Parts: sequence; C-alpha cells; structure tokens
Amino acid sequence: MSARDLRPGAADPEGAAAAPLHALALPLEDELIEATQERRILGLPASAWPKIIAPAAVGLIVLVLWEVLVRALHVPTFILPGPLLIAQTLVREWGPLSSSLWITASISLAALVTAIVIGMALAILFTQSKWIETAFFPYAVVLQVTPVVAIAPLIIIWADNVNLSLLICAWLVAFFPILSNSTLGLNSADHNLLNLFRIYGASRWQTLWNLRLPASMPYFLGGVRISGGLALIGAVVAEFVAGTGGSASGLAFRILESGYNLQIPRMFAALALVSLCGIVIFGCLSLVSYLSLRHWHDSALKREN
Repeated sequence: MSARDLRPGAADPEGAAAAPLHALALPLEDELIEATQERRILGLPASAWPKIIAPAAVGLIVLVLWEVLVRALHVPTFILPGPLLIAQTLVREWGPLSSSLWITASISLAALVTAIVIGMALAILFTQSKWIETAFFPYAVVLQVTPVVAIAPLIIIWADNVNLSLLICAWLVAFFPILSNSTLGLNSADHNLLNLFRIYGASRWQTLWNLRLPASMPYFLGGVRISGGLALIGAVVAEFVAGTGGSASGLAFRILESGYNLQIPRMFAALALVSLCGIVIFGCLSLVSYLSLRHWHDSALKREN
C-alpha cells in the first residue's frame, strides 16, 4: 500500500465522508464566532443600552411629572420650583456655582486619595501583625461610629486652615470602608495557597505582592466605591458646620446662603450639582473597578448565559 493510499479520502469511504464534513465545519465555526461577538450601537455593546435607557427614561418621567404638578397646583417657587426654573437658575448662576462645585469636588477627591493611601497602608500593616490589628482596629471603629458633625467644630478649631479642616472631616468619613474592606480582602487569601507559599519559602513581601494583594482587589475596589460617596458627604457636612463664606466657598455654603435669602431655585441648583458630582464620582470608580476586574474576577466576567 502506497503513501498515497493512506491519505484520508483516497481509498477509505469514511475518509471520503470526513472531508466534506470538515469543510462544512468551517462556516459553522465562523457563524458561532459571529454569534458570540455582540452587536454594537454607537460604539457601545447592545446589552449596555437598556442599562442607560431605563434609568434615563425613569428620570425623564419624574421630571415631567414634577413640572406638570408644580404648574397645575400653582406651587410657589419659594416652596418648590419646577425643573425648568432650576435649570434656568443653574445656567444663570453657573459662575459662582461652578467655582463652588470645584472646591467641593477637589476636597472630596483629596479626602478620597488620602483615605485610599492611609486605609490601604493600615490594612497591610494589620495583615502583617495580628497584635497591631487587635490593638488599633477598635479605634478605627470609634472614629467611624462618631458622627462627623459632633467632632467637626473641634477639628475646625484645632486646624488653622479651613480647607485642611474640611479635608480632615471628609477623610474621617471616607477612610474606614477602605480600611475594613482591604483588611478583609487581605485576610481572605486562600489558606492552601498561603501554605504553599510558606512551603516554598516565600517571604512576607512576596506573599503580600503575589497572593494577598490580588485576592484583596475586589474588596478594596468595593470599599473605594463606597468611600467616594462618603468623601463627598463628609466634605458637604464639614462645609455646613464650618459655614465658610466668600469666594472660596463650597456648594454647602451656597445652599445655606440660598436658604437664608429664600432663593430656593438657587438652592435646588446647588443640590443638583452635589448629586451630579456624587454620580460622576461613583460612575468613574465603578468604571475603574470594572476595567480592573473584567479579565479575571467572577464579579466582572461576562457570561454567555
């Protein structure tokens, strides 16, 4: 028998049948690949649009009903202004409101960054020594459960700089979720893998860098998303307590100022900017979390079912 006779499909009837089946499998494989590739609309996956359209539609319906009810019931503007009047006030007062927005947002972001650095450093320190965690973690809990409104006046008195006192107040509110979640994540590394690292003689730094930190990433990013909103809340509360005025004033002072002068549309415009700032912070942190986890963690992996 020659080598030519050994080729599939040369003399074997099964080989002759296999060749056309293989040829048919190629287009089927291409169809499966095309089916798994999600269709995109305006650059976004088709599955992402319902998540955008649904809340946008609900918000639009609420705003329309709000405007209709205010006009139908003839509600005075100093009690409840309509969305259109609030939008007009926001455009008209954009100069002072935008500067106040920048001050509040900058304090919130600075407090968040400080909370991330200090919270993660303390979490790593707690993980390396159970004695340190046992000794100091209860005091972190005390700081968390103490209302910032109660200690903000003391911080404002002790700190010479108003912005520094606002930063400290916002940091006190924001840092505990990062500390707590990061400590939990660092302690949640697989104990079998920890024993394997110990058997192979890995140092504490190698174990921390290659095992504990990757295992804590989902917990850490979840804490950061929580702390982003809390930093904004802490900054606004501290501004309320401080009552700072002048050109370097945050949105909280604009709200107080508008309330004292019965400029309720201006107050609602400032409130809208506070809410918008919180939404942007949460959205950006959620995007960072998704981009960090989408290739390896179950919480961000896209499933076929």
